[in-house]
Amino acid sequence: MKKAFHNIVSFSMAILVFASTTTFTVDKHFCGKMLMDLAIFSEAESCGMQHSHSESDNCYIEVDPCCSNQTTVVEGQNELKVSFESLDFDQQLFLSSFTYSYLNLFEGLPEQKVPFKNYTPPLLVTDIQILDQVFLI
Repeated sequence: MKKAFHNIVSFSMAILVFASTTTFTVDKHFCGKMLMDLAIFSEAESCGMQHSHSESDNCYIEVDPCCSNQTTVVEGQNELKVSFESLDFDQQLFLSSFTYSYLNLFEGLPEQKVPFKNYTPPLLVTDIQILDQVFLI
């Protein structure tokens, strides 16, 4: 259970870091005030009513466009690592002293050598005290 929870949290944090560092564009195509197409990572398709011109022999008439495109760029975070040099002297002093005191807070137990660790105990076939009839009173 603990390993599964650890894997889920790790995967969630990886997705969060990936999503926060990704830059993408959202392109919208409006026809009048109505949203016709929405595209992420590409250009939105037009509705076919582009800017039109009416031309005759000597007459040039420009018609106002009813369609518009709107592009939104979502910037991702581009710096994930905060450098130690960007902190002022007081913050560096506090951080280094806190780290030193925290690491020295815990003392490890001395490693004890067990001389019979690799040997198995002998198998008891019979009880030797009963066999020799030696009883402690």
